Amino acid sequence: MKDQEVSQRMTVAPTPCGTTEGYMPGFGNDFETEALPGALPQGQNSPQRCNYGLYAEQLSGTAFTAPRGQNERTWCYRIRPSVQHTGRFRKIELPYWKSAPNIDPDVISLGQYRWDPVPHSDEPLTFLTGMRTMTTAGDVNTQVGMASHIYLINESMEDEYFFSADSELLIVPQEGRLRFCTELGIIDLEPKEIAILPRGMVFRVEVLEGPARGFVCENYGQKFDLPSRGPIGANCLANPRDFKTPVAAFEDREVPSRVVVKWGGQFHETEIGHSPLDVVAWHGNYAACKYDLRTFSPVGAILFDHPDPSIFTVLTAPSGTPGTANIDFVLFRERWMVAEHTFRPPWYHKNIMSELMGNIYGIYDAKPEGFVPGGMSLHNMMIPHGPDLNAFEAATTMELKPEKLDNTMQFMFETRFPQHLTEFAAKEAPLQDDYIDCWKDLEKKFDGTPGEK
Repeated sequence: MKDQEVSQRMTVAPTPCGTTEGYMPGFGNDFETEALPGALPQGQNSPQRCNYGLYAEQLSGTAFTAPRGQNERTWCYRIRPSVQHTGRFRKIELPYWKSAPNIDPDVISLGQYRWDPVPHSDEPLTFLTGMRTMTTAGDVNTQVGMASHIYLINESMEDEYFFSADSELLIVPQEGRLRFCTELGIIDLEPKEIAILPRGMVFRVEVLEGPARGFVCENYGQKFDLPSRGPIGANCLANPRDFKTPVAAFEDREVPSRVVVKWGGQFHETEIGHSPLDVVAWHGNYAACKYDLRTFSPVGAILFDHPDPSIFTVLTAPSGTPGTANIDFVLFRERWMVAEHTFRPPWYHKNIMSELMGNIYGIYDAKPEGFVPGGMSLHNMMIPHGPDLNAFEAATTMELKPEKLDNTMQFMFETRFPQHLTEFAAKEAPLQDDYIDCWKDLEKKFDGTPGEK
């Protein structure tokens, strides 16, 4: 059959970038994209001369010799090599952004903690100045552990750029809309979505709708990956096709610009004469992406009891111990509860992991009161926690019929390390001093008789 006959019979997609305009689908894929035709070399990575007078440069997210399935790198074709994106560094202070180890001897982290939403400020705040660290864990210099933050943003970064050499950033919006202009493209982000910004990637943040508030997990260790599904098989939970990586976009802007770098837990700034977001084309598998949490497909028990909460893991950052994460990002969203003869909310427990939770919207079934959208809670390693009195009474007396948990979306940053409160979390953030009272009225029900069977 002739090529002309094939083309007349086939309907060809108008764009190769997937069904979401401006994004390419897939998690960990090897992508290629160009903002100008012919900017991306074919058949090789580093030609003698690149089209448009561009420079070829590789951004490596892993060691060169990492196993093939874990090796991450992206080839960038940019207007200037990034050696011109940094000059002489000056150390600066961002006093509310802390890194581990950050153990304040005057702050107690042992206990159960819960905070109301950190209020917005009339002070102009960007992504950098509006970051408020709540907890730190591990050690940024040995690349283990994490930090959790709240961000408050009401002002865009103007000719100001940032990258973290310390960490990968997981962004969880709760209020407002943001635009992340990165070296490899543009991500627009709103509540019910998340974004992953790789270590070392330059970006700036614009406010599309503000003020904006949300949560950040700063991952010092191995990057986030999709969890192994085990017996679940190939489908459900977070499906790779629902992750979206932006197509190439660049700035050719010659104006005085400021670049801030986080390195070794410290912040430094440098001045350059142009925008560093000048990648015209790129290909590779080390890139920013976003994910719509509404596409997460939860699974659970359909007869009795319920699995460990790890069944709700969206992303996991592994540690050196198999099955024990440096960080798990866990999501509790709308779902059906159908288990028979079962206490349906999360059970009372204490465990080896430290659990920091945030409420994106709605009501959490284990804490129907007090845990409000924008709020956070912390239950550190081996600290007991579980449903409050109202949740326990309702769960033990309700008629067990199929029930839809609706209007609910909470998440958890869970780590194998103890999470230490910052001075801000202990003394400035709106800590609920009476949180522990939610368990005080739980009654002794033991009376020596077996009760109902």
